[in-house]
Amino acid sequence: MSGLAWSIVQSEELAIVRRRIFRQLIESFLYERILIEPVIHGETEADYSLHGQSESGEAVQYRFAASRKWSFGRIRLAETPVMRIAEGEAREAESLPQFMLEISSALAAKEERLSTFIDEIQQTLLKDTMSVLHSGKQVSASSTAITADYDEWEGDLIEGHPYHPCYKSRIGFTLRDNAAYGPEFKPNLRLIWLAVQRSSAKLSISGGLLSEADFIRQELGEDYGRFAAVLQQYGQQPEDYILMPVHPWQWERVIAPEFAEQLRTGELIYLGYGSEIYRPQQSIRTLANTSDRSKAYVKLPLNITNTSSGRILAQHTIMNAARISDWLGSIVAEDIFLSRTLQVIVLKEVLGVSYHHQKLPNVLEQKVYGSLGAIWRESLHGFLTEGEEAYPFNALVHTDNAGQPLIQAWIEEYGLEEWLQTLLRVSVIPLIHLLHAHGAALESHGQNMIIVMERGLPKRIALKDFHDGVRYSPSVEQRREYPAIEYPPANHQRPNRNSFIEKETAEELTDFLLDALLLINLTELAFFLEKHYSLSERSFWEVTANVIMDYQKQFPELQSRFERFDVFKDEIEAEQLTRRRIDDGQIDCVHRVSNPLHAYALERYSYYGE
Repeated sequence: MSGLAWSIVQSEELAIVRRRIFRQLIESFLYERILIEPVIHGETEADYSLHGQSESGEAVQYRFAASRKWSFGRIRLAETPVMRIAEGEAREAESLPQFMLEISSALAAKEERLSTFIDEIQQTLLKDTMSVLHSGKQVSASSTAITADYDEWEGDLIEGHPYHPCYKSRIGFTLRDNAAYGPEFKPNLRLIWLAVQRSSAKLSISGGLLSEADFIRQELGEDYGRFAAVLQQYGQQPEDYILMPVHPWQWERVIAPEFAEQLRTGELIYLGYGSEIYRPQQSIRTLANTSDRSKAYVKLPLNITNTSSGRILAQHTIMNAARISDWLGSIVAEDIFLSRTLQVIVLKEVLGVSYHHQKLPNVLEQKVYGSLGAIWRESLHGFLTEGEEAYPFNALVHTDNAGQPLIQAWIEEYGLEEWLQTLLRVSVIPLIHLLHAHGAALESHGQNMIIVMERGLPKRIALKDFHDGVRYSPSVEQRREYPAIEYPPANHQRPNRNSFIEKETAEELTDFLLDALLLINLTELAFFLEKHYSLSERSFWEVTANVIMDYQKQFPELQSRFERFDVFKDEIEAEQLTRRRIDDGQIDCVHRVSNPLHAYALERYSYYGE
């Protein structure tokens, strides 16, 4: 065991993180019905037990306090530790692997899948403990004053996914890799650049760009001339190649060994490190240019697994990036309500480039699938006006190390009711309107939304990540033509049913939006406001419903669309994020859950005299 690992497992912070993982693990097991017993009843906390068997065959229990919340029937464990009861003795449960092995007969998971899942949980424990330890050092060593710098917040938010138990697994990263490339450590990275023969690359370019070469030349600045000189030294003409950045971890672990033949023949040419400094955002593979914040963010594939999926960039998603961005951007620009009233910011993905791996024999292609490519996204900073401050949406549920909410001063100035109503109007209504008026559903979780404030009052929203975060259905009539997207290749690994852009029905689009926006994103805000400001969940969802109904009254001409995309329906279909990690992949991992907005459906219908 390395010295770093030893210091992590011996730290007091390990227990704090382990308790959080236990809570999220058991919550998701019960909520997704992976474990059918016990059944959690009522919103009042009560004691429950899970039953299992020790390695020696003795009966064991895991006891905890839990409740079923009003918000989508989510299950919440109390913050008190989970207790393990064996041989008549009750002690705090201290081993996550032991827990999963002792209840494994009830999980009905194959041994190989369970082993992988245990590894993801253990890696999350180690890597999140690293984050907590680092966060504590940073606070003790510097001022705790709130910064309004958006890029800084992308590294300050160390919490990760609030529901998924493998929220920081980063399988593929060693602990030292985690420290070198994890966003919470705010590393300064320089990117490696390759030249790719044009015949070996595929491009996706926004209609707003004149050419890929001009854009990359602008992004590289003085480095462009230096890299062109390298190509000429090899006897090559710069115009015959496309320049592509590579994450330094990806270069060492994947590109250099797997593309050795292409590097030998000159199909790929190593150009060296760029001079500008980048810093990873919460999503790890998206990097912000800190040398010049007006320049684009760049998303680069990483052959790691985190939360529910691998972090490669499949070629078809790269090809779809600019096309979907242009389509969505034109919708917003031409809709006066979105562009002028709500002033929605669309951060377009303007350029995508991928190594054309489909030309390789299948056995070789599968080794490099999605591992070499890039997507450039517009910088937020050019859209902000004087007096505006931007925060990742999930910063709204952030507390500092002293337990003080980020939003405290704003709530004190404007009052909870006004501040919350304003927040919901500027953040929820644009997404609801995109669904109702245009049939576009966005995956609006906390990392994909940026809230823009003015003196602490929510003003507007910025949206991002469209290459795989937008859904529409050709069965739904649309005012403008759908983009000409590329489909996954035949040898693309079987996706989950929510993983591709086109859906079959309007109901699927509604579920897709509500799953990300309400079930996780707003529900966590509801829990947070209940805990810190005593606002009941029912009151939160009533405010949300009223904001949506006020919007619907403004657009009576869309009544048929409100009914078709019914956000007030009694249930929605939601992804089972944890089941996806332990299931064998033979079934769709979805379940139906109650919708807290449905309680206000009768009032909505009264607006139309029904």
